[in-house]
Amino acid sequence: MNCGGESNADTNRTGKAAATVKLPDVIVTAARRAKSTLDLPYSTSSFSREQIQDFKLSRTTPEILREVPGVMVQKTGHAQGSPYIRGFTGYRTLLLIDGIRLNNSVFRDGPNQYWGTVDPYMIDSFELVRGPSSVLYGSDAIGGTMNALTASPFDLPEEKLYGGRLHYRYSTAESSHTLRTEGKSVIDGNFGIQAGVTYKDFGDLKTGGGRVKNSGYTELDFDLKAEYRFNQDTRFILAHQSVDQDDGWRVHKTIYGERFHGTTVGDEKRHVSDQNRTLSYAKFEEENMGGFVDALNVTLSHQYQKDRQYRVKRDWSSDYQGVDVNTVGASVQALTESVSGEWIYGVEYYRDFVESFRRNYYSSGAFKSRSIQGPVADDAAYDNLGAYVQDTIGLHDQVDLILGGRYTYIRADADKYEEPKTGARSSMTDNWNDLSGSARLLYRVLPEQGVSLFAGVSQGFRAPSLSDLTRFDAARSKEFETPVTNLDPEKFMAYEVGAKLEADRAMLSAAYFYTDINDMIVRTPTGRMVDGNSEVTKKNAGKGYVHGVELAGAYEFIDCWTLWGNLTWIDGEVDGYPTSEAKSKREPISRLMPMTATTGLRWDVTDRCWIETLVTMAAKADQLCAIDKNDTQRIPPGGTPGYGVFTLRGGYRITDQFKLSAALENICDANYRIHGSGLNEPGRNLVVAAEYSF
Repeated sequence: MNCGGESNADTNRTGKAAATVKLPDVIVTAARRAKSTLDLPYSTSSFSREQIQDFKLSRTTPEILREVPGVMVQKTGHAQGSPYIRGFTGYRTLLLIDGIRLNNSVFRDGPNQYWGTVDPYMIDSFELVRGPSSVLYGSDAIGGTMNALTASPFDLPEEKLYGGRLHYRYSTAESSHTLRTEGKSVIDGNFGIQAGVTYKDFGDLKTGGGRVKNSGYTELDFDLKAEYRFNQDTRFILAHQSVDQDDGWRVHKTIYGERFHGTTVGDEKRHVSDQNRTLSYAKFEEENMGGFVDALNVTLSHQYQKDRQYRVKRDWSSDYQGVDVNTVGASVQALTESVSGEWIYGVEYYRDFVESFRRNYYSSGAFKSRSIQGPVADDAAYDNLGAYVQDTIGLHDQVDLILGGRYTYIRADADKYEEPKTGARSSMTDNWNDLSGSARLLYRVLPEQGVSLFAGVSQGFRAPSLSDLTRFDAARSKEFETPVTNLDPEKFMAYEVGAKLEADRAMLSAAYFYTDINDMIVRTPTGRMVDGNSEVTKKNAGKGYVHGVELAGAYEFIDCWTLWGNLTWIDGEVDGYPTSEAKSKREPISRLMPMTATTGLRWDVTDRCWIETLVTMAAKADQLCAIDKNDTQRIPPGGTPGYGVFTLRGGYRITDQFKLSAALENICDANYRIHGSGLNEPGRNLVVAAEYSF
């Protein structure tokens, strides 16, 4: 197949044309080592840098998942985004950066902003594993686990010792400018270094209903990585990343909020968040060691997260609050291949040091008071220790059985938190233990034709975090959350069956999952009012389930023409407290993803040029729990309306060094909203990206 050019036929086959649904050749995250997707009994997705920046033209890390089955990307504000993966979000999804946990103990329930602190322009590839992964990754890995993998300085053509790129992205609906510059070099054949800087300037967002005032923000990111290779099997890595995001408004809470099908507008004059995050780590890796241990990975890390929020209330009084989290981490992982199977095992430890504050001011601007704590307890610590083992057993040439287990110990110490009834300073200490297991089966039905079936059962858990235990802050619209100290870990049991096909001209993945929920920590009304909002606390009262179907496929029906698509159906219920009475009721899970489908048609005009048209459709999201119904600033009465959005996009590599990409999104200028979001999606939007590499 030539497709109008002289490139190798394989470069334009279905895999490239259907980039959004391609089954990746190799993925690391699912098994903690590189394996072919067809050899993994999991539902996975993977995205290369080219797919992210040239094909999807993605703006943020959460938006990379927009066209992935089983995922709904909610956005409280334009600077924030939180994917719902198989019905879960916030601290029930886990994000890793080069295998290091981004999650910490101050992550809160519901959608949060932290995935937005990972700059997609510094990432070489993303890997997503849907469903619980607590055996390998511990607490929080319930809805899914995503790993952001950075590039190596040695990722250069063999004949080159240095290289780099300049990348620019412009969007009309966002009035945005994004500039990325990076360079890398290899010295003496065994030492490589790379550095990059990304600057982002987003103006006020234009939705189908008009410009939304104060919805823009700015961001400056930096990354540095050095790698020394002792030989082809042994390397040592030092890396540093930083993200500085300023003036991210939560517009829906303010008088500038956007009305949509009956939603209300907030009464605050200002509600602004700033985020800073840094990650530094050292990593030693060795393979083909030849002894009892065949491969070894040792990592030491330090991560710093700084959140600041400034709010001006209806009466012009204000508050300024913040959280600082320093997280130190260490992990050791080993691989042993033996007659009893392929063993992956290791130990990891993370400790959070947390400082939190809140200052209140009169309407005149004069200082009023300092609170005992900020959004979470002050002078707090949180320890997370885990040990895991997983064995892949070849029962037959075509059948693999994967068995795994994990022990986790978690301890929380909070020196300063405010007792909600008396306002007195209190402290607390608690700890939890957990044993989780998993069993997965893979059957290569037709290995030469790329057909496999899989099934599995996995336990998942999430330990109470400092956010669960000590949060003293606004929660959802019209709610204020207060501390509680008698919580237990949440328990999950997930079942999944699926099939995968990767043929010459066709690809298909299908999965059905069922997740049983026990002891879920849910917000519970107390009947009291705090600062004009209903007080809520938490308890282990949630029992329920989530289940669904995920389909994705692509078919090259004529040379260079590929039809692709995906479909998601999810349903679920969990016990909650819909009223101020101490009586639970089974309700739909919060922000239940409506049935959603995306389909596209791509034409690879030549080996350097492609064009694609696609449409995304979502049904009305009208299965609402009491919390959703009360969230009137984000969810319209009766639910979020369904929508259909048309997009045209394409790209052209003008020379080997210079390429252009463009997309006309939301061609019909639909005024629509992702369920549970605080503002609408961009209206008609022209996105243009240009890149020069050297």
